Amino acid sequence: FQPMSPLRVLCIHGYRQNGSTFREKTGAFRKLLKKQVELIFVDAPLKAPETTSASGAEGDEASRAWWFSDVQARSFNAQQQCEESLGMDESVAAVRAAVKEQGPFDGILGFSQGAALVAMLCSLQERGLEPDFRFRFAVLVAGFRSACQEHQEFYRVPLQMPSLHVFGLEDRVIPDSMSRDLLPTFEEPVVLIHPGGHFIPATAAHRETYQNFLKRFQE
Repeated sequence: FQPMSPLRVLCIHGYRQNGSTFREKTGAFRKLLKKQVELIFVDAPLKAPETTSASGAEGDEASRAWWFSDVQARSFNAQQQCEESLGMDESVAAVRAAVKEQGPFDGILGFSQGAALVAMLCSLQERGLEPDFRFRFAVLVAGFRSACQEHQEFYRVPLQMPSLHVFGLEDRVIPDSMSRDLLPTFEEPVVLIHPGGHFIPATAAHRETYQNFLKRFQE
């Protein structure tokens, strides 16, 4: 009996996180699925505006962004309507570099702003605009549709990419209504709704949904 090798998943962090802070926050999730997935974390290319935490440990490098909805202020708000954004090209290039240097990847997982980016990356892949992208599935946690005008092209055609959408009923950062709005972007999305807030749920109660979804991609 050959043990199945774990699926390699590229992880796209949220706004004001970075690869290593996101890795820390996914400890329970990694433990829950350690036999099934290997998570590889990447940093966003943009520096988000400074916020100092009580510990003062935020520092320059800690706070990253995938794009800014406010081009002047170089800041991001998921609910902000904007004509154009800043940083998208750099972010697609950063993911492309990660795929070339650390791939191949079976799937891609995004959280919050990262999940919104993942939906757009899936669109680029399906339209053949990024030949290096060969993701077989996407996991979107607290995802949403970008409110930016120039991003609407990503939502025109429902995507064939198998997708798992995870969101919390008590999420105050990305309300569940915003995550629900993203669902029609994908054909036959699998949905996991949890009672909590803005995080990746990783209790035994959620294990089966994750495992059943991932099983489809394990040889």
